[in-house]
Amino acid sequence: MKQIGHFIDGVNVTGTSGRTADIFNPNTGEVQAQVSLASVSEMDGAVASAVKAQAEWARVNPQKRSRVLFAFKALVEKHMDELAQVLSSEHGKILADSRGDVIRGLDVIEFACGVPQNQKGDFTMGAGPGIDVYSIRKPLGVVAAITPFNFPAMIPMWMFGMAISTGNAVILKPSEKDPSVPMRLAELFVIAGGPKGLLNVVNGDKEAVDAILAHDDIKAVSFVGSSDIAHYVYIEAAKAGKRAQCMGGAKNHGIILPDANMDQAVQDVLGAAFGSAGERCMALPVVVPVGEGTAERFLEKMLPAIDSLRIGTSTDPDADYGPVVTAAHKARVEGYIDLALKEGADLLVDGRGFELQGHEGGFFMGPTLFDNVTADMTTYKEEIFGPVLQIVRAATFEQALKLPNEHQYGNGVAIYTANGRAAREFADRVEVGMVGINVPIPVPVSYHSFGGWKRSAFGDINQYGMEGLRFYTKTNTVTPRWLESDELSEDSAFVIPTF
Repeated sequence: MKQIGHFIDGVNVTGTSGRTADIFNPNTGEVQAQVSLASVSEMDGAVASAVKAQAEWARVNPQKRSRVLFAFKALVEKHMDELAQVLSSEHGKILADSRGDVIRGLDVIEFACGVPQNQKGDFTMGAGPGIDVYSIRKPLGVVAAITPFNFPAMIPMWMFGMAISTGNAVILKPSEKDPSVPMRLAELFVIAGGPKGLLNVVNGDKEAVDAILAHDDIKAVSFVGSSDIAHYVYIEAAKAGKRAQCMGGAKNHGIILPDANMDQAVQDVLGAAFGSAGERCMALPVVVPVGEGTAERFLEKMLPAIDSLRIGTSTDPDADYGPVVTAAHKARVEGYIDLALKEGADLLVDGRGFELQGHEGGFFMGPTLFDNVTADMTTYKEEIFGPVLQIVRAATFEQALKLPNEHQYGNGVAIYTANGRAAREFADRVEVGMVGINVPIPVPVSYHSFGGWKRSAFGDINQYGMEGLRFYTKTNTVTPRWLESDELSEDSAFVIPTF
C-alpha cells in the first residue's frame, strides 16, 4: 500500500512517528494509501529547514521571486490533468471540478507574481526640514498554512502563493484526508526553482496543529476549516503572539425575489447546492423564496431539475457530482437528514440510501431537498456540508433579509432579482462578508479578497489579494534626516518632535 510521509527540505521523507491515517478512494470505499501523522520533533525539523531557507529568500529581490512563481505556474498548468486525477481520486469531486480547484488556486499565484508592484512601499519627501519618511513591507519569517480537505489545491495556493511572494517560508499542514496534491505542489515548486525548505508539507492531525501553534519560530497562522476549530486556532495563536486569520464554516443563503429570472435561479442553485456533493464553504444550501407564489414556482422547476441530476464516479465525464469524502462524513450528513425530519421539515427528495451500481461501497449520496425549514431548527443553524438543500420561506423582503443577518455564520449570500434598487439595498444591509447579485457562489477574483463575517472568520485580514499581502508582511517605517556637514540641528530630544 502507498505510504505518504512529508515533504521537508526539498525532498519526500518517511514519517517517523509511527502514527498513520487511512486515505480512502471515495468511489469504492477502499483504503488506497496511508499518510504519516507528524510528531512534534518532525514539525521542529521542518521549521528549522524553513528558518534557514527564509533567511536567504528574504534577501532575494522581488522580480526574482516573481520569476520562480511564474515558472511554478507554468509547471502546474503542464501537470493539470495529473493533479486533477489525483485530487479526484482522494476527494471524490468530478474531474472538471478538480481542474477548477487547481485553476482558482493558480489565479492567486498569478496575482502573487505581481509582487514587485504590489510590495512597493510609500515615500514622502520633505516631511520636515531635511527629513524624508518612507515605509516598506517586510516578511514575517516562517508562517503556517492549515488547509481543509475540500479544496486541496486551491486553498494551499491561496496561502503559500502570497506568503512566498512576499519573502516568507511556509509550513503547510494539509488535511490528512487528501494530502497527495499538496505534496505534489511542493515538489513542483522546487522543480520550478524554489529554494529547498521554503515550502515544507507536514502531514498530521491535532498534534501537528498544536505543534504549529506552540512553535516560537512560526510567526503567523492561516487556517480554513470548521468554525469551532478556527476559533480554537485563533485563540491559541493569539495567546502565543502569532498573527492569525482563521476562516470557519458557513450557511449561505440564496434569496429569490418574485421578479427573479426563475430558470436562471434554479440552474444556479442546483449547481451551487449539489456541486462537489455540497462540500464547499461557499455552497448554497439554503434557498429563501419571497412570497408563496415564488416558492411554488421555484419548486415547480427545482424538483424536475433535481430528478435530472446524475451522480457518478469522479472520472465519469457525464456526472454532475461524485461521492463525499469519507464514510464518516456520509454518516454525518445522513444524521442531519434524520434530524431535520424529527424537527418537522418536509422531506421532498431523500438522498439517503443511494448506491451507485458497480460502486456499492463508495461514499455516494443522492440529492436531498427539504421544504418548510424554519430558523429555529438545528439543521438550519448548523453547517451540513453535503448534498442537502433547505427551503426557508419568507413572506417579505424584510423577513428574507433577517435570516442571513441573524445567522451565526456570515460567509456568503446571494440574491436573485431584476430590481437594481432592491439588490443595492440588500447588498448594503446584509451582514455577510461576500455578496452575490444574481451570482450563486460569490468567491472574489484573486485581486480582491476572500473573507466572511461573524463565526465564518476570526481575524481582521482576509485571504489573498492585497489583504493577503498585508497579512504576510509587517510595516517598517523609516525617518531619515540629512543635514549639511556643518549644520547643527536646533531640535531637542527632550520634547516630542514636531515639523
